[in-house]
Amino acid sequence: MATIKRRTLLQTLAAGAGVSALGSWGHVLAGDKSLIRKAIPGTDEKLNVIGMGTWRTFNVGGDPQLREQRTEVLQTFFEHGGEVVDSSPMYGSAQEVLGYALDQLDAGDQLFSADKVWTRDGDDTRQQISESASDWGIARFDLMQIHNLVSWEAHLETLKSMKAEGEVRHIGITTSHGRRHRDFERIMENHELDFVQLTYSPVAREAEERLLPLAREKGIAVLANRPFDGGSLIKDLKDRQAPLPDWADEIDCANWAEFLLKFIVSHPAVTCAIPATTRVEHMRENMGAARGELPDQKQRRHMLEYLESL
Repeated sequence: MATIKRRTLLQTLAAGAGVSALGSWGHVLAGDKSLIRKAIPGTDEKLNVIGMGTWRTFNVGGDPQLREQRTEVLQTFFEHGGEVVDSSPMYGSAQEVLGYALDQLDAGDQLFSADKVWTRDGDDTRQQISESASDWGIARFDLMQIHNLVSWEAHLETLKSMKAEGEVRHIGITTSHGRRHRDFERIMENHELDFVQLTYSPVAREAEERLLPLAREKGIAVLANRPFDGGSLIKDLKDRQAPLPDWADEIDCANWAEFLLKFIVSHPAVTCAIPATTRVEHMRENMGAARGELPDQKQRRHMLEYLESL
């Protein structure tokens, strides 16, 4: 995993969070609930099933107060065993702010850095990746993806060379909002990829038809973006004060974030979901989905039925 440019920061866990530090953030445990990790297909490497996105949330420019708040969010993520952090040059100042936050924290080898190349100039792949690595303050990325298939042919050839040369560890492609699934499928079928990133949630399940089964068939890891439908799904449930089902504790769900995220990451093809948030308390809720039991197929159907009944 990537090595962070870092300064030492004493770890302080929130009172009542139910977690205890065992030496390093990579060994943070929560009570009697074990951490849920899934393997990257074809490797012995496992990742926490809950990661963190930075779209919109980390695009705060130079505001010192907001930068410190985002640092607290990232700190909470690591304290609860988080690993995968996803960003993109498309996200305004997010990468620079992320780099600032990483520089304040001592996450060691816990970070799994996932970024994207986003330029229509197929000759600019390496330059943009170098600039992004500088913003993050890291030597190389664990995963480099082609953002929304922009100029994917040229970028993919360069990424393949960079992987062969050890300049990046894994390569992949992304899409969101259900766009360009046919193109996505063709690329998955005809090119060697380590990861794909796509939209998947209880209200956005088109990927179940072909992309998720294909990922399992081809041995490709899957990052699920927009797990809360851009925030509208969980906001609606909370605004309406919709109650969790009385059987939610059977799958260790104490809130709607855990319920929705556990539905997503319990799909056999999904490796990790990457929700984004600006608030520490919401990060704690998100990371709770990485603990305890995951629903089986029967329980997943029950979860969908319950959501549809609300």
